[in-house]
Amino acid sequence: MAEKRTTYKIQDLGGIGEVHIADEVVAIVAGLAATDVDGVASMAGNITNELVSKLGKKNLSKGVRVTMEGVVTVDLSLNIEYGRNILETSKKVQEKVKSAIENMTGLEVADVNIHIASVDMENEKGK
Repeated sequence: MAEKRTTYKIQDLGGIGEVHIADEVVAIVAGLAATDVDGVASMAGNITNELVSKLGKKNLSKGVRVTMEGVVTVDLSLNIEYGRNILETSKKVQEKVKSAIENMTGLEVADVNIHIASVDMENEKGK
């Protein structure tokens, strides 16, 4: 049985065809942009995503929810590195995610909501 995917029309090429993008693609772009910010240890996900990751199947949209109602709203669940300024790191994530989605897809991003799920103590242990 085929998986149900939500897609958004991002361009009509005037008689040549249309361009549609799956919401999971937008989620992957957001997740990759977020984890590229210094201070973000990883994306937080639900238990199913954690199990899938441990089985070797990397879910690049883990910890990301995308909704589209004319504009894009992104909700990110992050694990932040211990000792990082949460407000500064979150602002950098918001800016980077908004920019990445808008530049890659042409979709307008209205909100990037950050949820800090945990603090990663791994680096603190080695000190």
